[in-house]
Amino acid sequence: MSSRETVLRRIRQATADLPRDPTHIPRSYLGHAPAVAPGDQEGVLALLIERLTEYGAEVRRVADADLPAAVAHALAAARSVVAPDGLPDAWLAQWYGLVRRDAPPLTHAELDATDAVVTTCAAAIAESGTLVLDGGPGQGRRAPTLLPDLHVCVVRESQAHSAMPEAIGRLAPSRPLTWISGPSATADIEMIRVQGVHGPRRLTVLLVL
Repeated sequence: MSSRETVLRRIRQATADLPRDPTHIPRSYLGHAPAVAPGDQEGVLALLIERLTEYGAEVRRVADADLPAAVAHALAAARSVVAPDGLPDAWLAQWYGLVRRDAPPLTHAELDATDAVVTTCAAAIAESGTLVLDGGPGQGRRAPTLLPDLHVCVVRESQAHSAMPEAIGRLAPSRPLTWISGPSATADIEMIRVQGVHGPRRLTVLLVL
């Protein structure tokens, strides 16, 4: 018996008791974070803030009417800002002349020379402290969320979900999904953490009431 046949035989043996029809696969796994009771949206938000903060993100809860001022505060040190299509102009009104629209698409060099990007999101997952972008209005393509040093992401409280299964059920699988858990960071073999290696070094989340 060849190695290939041996591996396939072991796989068949290991999965012999599993259903062959994928529509009957049990899906009784937990749909919410264990730390949050079902329906406790305030608990979801508290957990989301806790996880994002642990990752090194800055999180601010703001009222909808105060959002333009909150964006201005987050971008106080920025000299140039990328704004995807669909982002409300009022959020960036005071950056007139400094806003770079990504249409036609900016080059990697132009994005790298830009200080910040402001986006909305499709969902947020409290248990893992993850923001999900799907390229919809106000989110744009993936490259502008990777190259500027600062990413300011606006999250509606209604977009915050307790755990991954809950969020997955509300995302369109045909959309290009980008998953962001805190500022970009990596660590070497000595566990020295370095931020900004594979994406923005700073992440500011504006959680809108």
